[in-house]
Amino acid sequence: MRIRTAGVVTVLGLALAASGCGGDNSNDEPATKATPQAASGKLVIWADDKRTAALKPFAEKFGQENGVTVEVQAVSKDLQTNFVTASQQGSGPDVVVGAHDWIGNLVSNGAIDPVQLAAEQRSGFNETAIKAVTFNGQLYGVPYATENIALIRNTALAPEAPKTIEDLVATGKRLKAEKKASEILCLQSGQNGDAYHVYPLYTSAGGYLFGTAANGDYDPKDLGVGKPESIEAFTKIGKLGEKGDGALKRSITGENSIATFTGKKCAFLVSGPWAIADAKKANIAYDISPVPGFAGGKQAQPFVGVQAFYVAAKGKNKALAQEFVTNYVTKPELAVALYQAEPRPPALTAAFDQVKGTDPDLAKFSEAGRNGQVLPAIPAMAAIWDPFGKAEAAVIGGADPTKTVTAAGKTISGQIK
Repeated sequence: MRIRTAGVVTVLGLALAASGCGGDNSNDEPATKATPQAASGKLVIWADDKRTAALKPFAEKFGQENGVTVEVQAVSKDLQTNFVTASQQGSGPDVVVGAHDWIGNLVSNGAIDPVQLAAEQRSGFNETAIKAVTFNGQLYGVPYATENIALIRNTALAPEAPKTIEDLVATGKRLKAEKKASEILCLQSGQNGDAYHVYPLYTSAGGYLFGTAANGDYDPKDLGVGKPESIEAFTKIGKLGEKGDGALKRSITGENSIATFTGKKCAFLVSGPWAIADAKKANIAYDISPVPGFAGGKQAQPFVGVQAFYVAAKGKNKALAQEFVTNYVTKPELAVALYQAEPRPPALTAAFDQVKGTDPDLAKFSEAGRNGQVLPAIPAMAAIWDPFGKAEAAVIGGADPTKTVTAAGKTISGQIK
């Protein structure tokens, strides 16, 4: 476990995991202030290496106001796994920071507690962000940022946003014929596929992962992979593949998709806010729009992910952790500082409104994710990634969609049971 202590009253790192269930927390009581007894000792926070400078003054201020030591430890890799293991051993932190789709796993392992946000506090957040951190009717995290993918295009090569994926392919083929590009589309797949990035096309073609229960929660008993809708979706995705239009290729990976776009080898990139810094550094004239769906199909729906702060169930200072998470993470000043460290749309509405005037990309990414689907945080989601991704890669390479997706569905179903 690679853990580096960042100091005593010092800095706080922020986990950037890529990355839900419906419902709401009915607790309308005000967030509780930590008692002097609970505030004694120290607050231990685990996060990854990034964003420490942005959070340093807030961590220091919290420690000073509460008369405590704030010890922040940077976990360089496998943060979620290390946290669960440490929690079971009684050696974990009081607060951990990470993606909302960890919640199902963390709750099933008894690693996090619900957080106590008053109704007024909850109403200050993006509704989708609150939905993402709600599990089994309980609020389990305080969100600070949202994220989703969109279509980023080189406007020098493609001035107009394509209305459909077919329009995009036609433009990409023309640019290749004119030797202005070498790829039609940069949508990462690799040899093992990438369910996250292909999901908008999967949904547009009618596929789904899980149905929903009456209360809006994802239902692991209603698995969509392997059903006729998913086979039809993968059939359409296959036609975009290497033996079809050539728009989707296994040679486009998470390591080279952005670089291929910034190298002006393709006009279209499917990615998130994390790609924008590279586009700007490469002096690419770009614009952002929703990922287009298939002609005559459903609207393409990307996953919407949320980053959040969690209170460790087995932390040594849980009252102080609740105070930090509910009354400091909810400050607009902190949310703006986090945004400035890396421009992902703030989950806190007041912070979003404060920064959107200086960053037009924020509104465009938010619009691209407006009709997106909250990334499932149920434990069953862990069974999806590998079989779905491998099925995607196989179909892109020319494998039979019916046999491939049916097999993937059986594998996933078996793992869920």
